[in-house]
Amino acid sequence: MKAIKVDYCIIGAGVVGLAIARELSLRTKKTIVVCEKEAQAGFHASGRNSGVLHAGIYYTQGSLKANTCIEGNRLMKEFCAEKGVAVKESGKVIVAKNQHEVPTLYELEQRAKNNGVTVELINEKKLEQIEPCARTNTLALFSPHTAVVDPKVVMQALYHDCIQRGITVLLSTPFKQFTSDTSIIAGNHTITYDKLINCAGAHSDTIAHTKALAKHLALIPFKGIYIRLKPDSKPAINGNIYPVPDIRNPFLGVHFTRDPYGNVYIGPTAMPVFGREHYGKLQGLGLESIDILFKDALLFIANKSFRSVALDEPKKYIPYYFYKDAKELVKELSYHDIESAAKIGIRPQLVDWTKKELVMDFCIYRDATTVHVLNAISPAFTSSLYFAKIIVDSYCM
Repeated sequence: MKAIKVDYCIIGAGVVGLAIARELSLRTKKTIVVCEKEAQAGFHASGRNSGVLHAGIYYTQGSLKANTCIEGNRLMKEFCAEKGVAVKESGKVIVAKNQHEVPTLYELEQRAKNNGVTVELINEKKLEQIEPCARTNTLALFSPHTAVVDPKVVMQALYHDCIQRGITVLLSTPFKQFTSDTSIIAGNHTITYDKLINCAGAHSDTIAHTKALAKHLALIPFKGIYIRLKPDSKPAINGNIYPVPDIRNPFLGVHFTRDPYGNVYIGPTAMPVFGREHYGKLQGLGLESIDILFKDALLFIANKSFRSVALDEPKKYIPYYFYKDAKELVKELSYHDIESAAKIGIRPQLVDWTKKELVMDFCIYRDATTVHVLNAISPAFTSSLYFAKIIVDSYCM
């Protein structure tokens, strides 16, 4: 067992963990170590998302998501420019499938304005100029500052930036246990620290629970799968076409995204699954799957919004249902225009089990020597560099 003594120990080399490590290195010359259980940084949600840099439309005014998204968007674009990472400034349109969804467009417009986000309600003629293939009912919402990156390339750039700044990133080094208020065992290391920041993503709740924090909160996993347009397909997607979401849930719905290389992906889904890393049919299943199944059943009974997701989303395992969902967003789409995609991710969604409700915002818990970042889901990738500033300012200095 190798002993290490540092000022700051961070669990998790996802986008939030590395962003916090980087921000600490900008503020102080103190020692920083990041422990990552996988053999590479950003192996899970941080490297498997759509790569969309959100503008800040959806989030309730005053929430951490709203407060971090706009500046996070700017800082991420700035970081990418500095590192030579491609950013596709494509914008986004949110379209209404029917007349009943139009009032939600007005609600989203108001949320965006409350958050200081530039948006425009546009008619069908203006929509055709921006996204000729998009279809809407009467109105659509246009976000000019939404952009797209390759999340894997961003994670590589962030990882190498941290290494260049003298941060130690221990790959293949999973957190095992706390041995005191100021020490842990991770991999084959005993790490003593002054401050620990838990950014373990899908496993962040279990680590917080070992410190008797956030016991009423627990994560359940949702699988996001994608399909993509064939290169010779008829729809010519310029940027991002999103549906009007159910704003009672934190999921944005299946959408079209053109990545920086010209590929058009459709997704992700939000399918309840039974493992924190349940990527394949059996991969990622274990004893905890029984507990997750039980929690899903409780939520299915108690929460109407979750029930609608649980009933509808699994249908998209069948490609035709996935296609039917996507077809509603565009004027013309043939079933032969789509093909399967290898891209797949798991979204760990926090649930308040006292209320049986999905938690809509980022959550932070702390004690004297540890800080726990929970529910770092979308738009955490966009928000990460500014969110890191808030964490460091409020909890680490």
